[in-house]
Amino acid sequence: MVKLSVNLNKVALLRNTRMIGIPSITAAARTCIAAGADGITVHPRPDERHIRRADVLEIAALLRDHSAVEFNIEGNPFPEFLDLVRRVRPTQCTLVPDSPEAFTSDHGWALPADSDRLRPIVAELRSSGIRVSLFMDAEAESIARAADTGADRVELYTEPYAAAHARGDAKSELPRFATAARAAERAGLGVNAGHDLNLDNLGEFCASIPSLLEVSIGHALIADALDMGLYNAVRDYLRVLKHT
Repeated sequence: MVKLSVNLNKVALLRNTRMIGIPSITAAARTCIAAGADGITVHPRPDERHIRRADVLEIAALLRDHSAVEFNIEGNPFPEFLDLVRRVRPTQCTLVPDSPEAFTSDHGWALPADSDRLRPIVAELRSSGIRVSLFMDAEAESIARAADTGADRVELYTEPYAAAHARGDAKSELPRFATAARAAERAGLGVNAGHDLNLDNLGEFCASIPSLLEVSIGHALIADALDMGLYNAVRDYLRVLKHT
């Protein structure tokens, strides 16, 4: 079954609108774990507009008591980000080429243009026992080059698929994503996916993409939690994944 990693950034964004400590990021992580989530994802940015450094450290401490739950830290490998990753040593580090002012991640790495920057970073993280994933557009030629950086996996940027699905035109994008996934598999890379996946589009995507290992979902899942509660939202996403 494809694993579910719950991104808690939007919980932190809500918390940060008032300086009274609620909602609690660690409490949200506990709820996700109790509901059966396979992992917790955070994407700290330099301005700490949602997840803060202290949140990352608290979640890392929490997950030490839940060894089966993976911790995935996403971000652009600026020095401060790498210092945090070195301290925490998460299960997985997903490297994302977003600029500090970016509203959200909106494109993958450009390979081979970014390869020289990534190789030493990937090598260092892997030497610390951290699995490394690269955030990538679903372009087979670029993904085939991701193996040259030494990465373990790629995470397919799925917003184009989600937008096509919302238009009723998912079949225009699915072949491209399936081809990209097969290119990753041929290159010896595992395949993750994330960005704008939701209860409506997740099942079709997972059923169409070969060898998919993990999806990271935050915005839609937290939005669904407003209607059904966080525990039930996680359970619903797991049910979709179980039947694909």
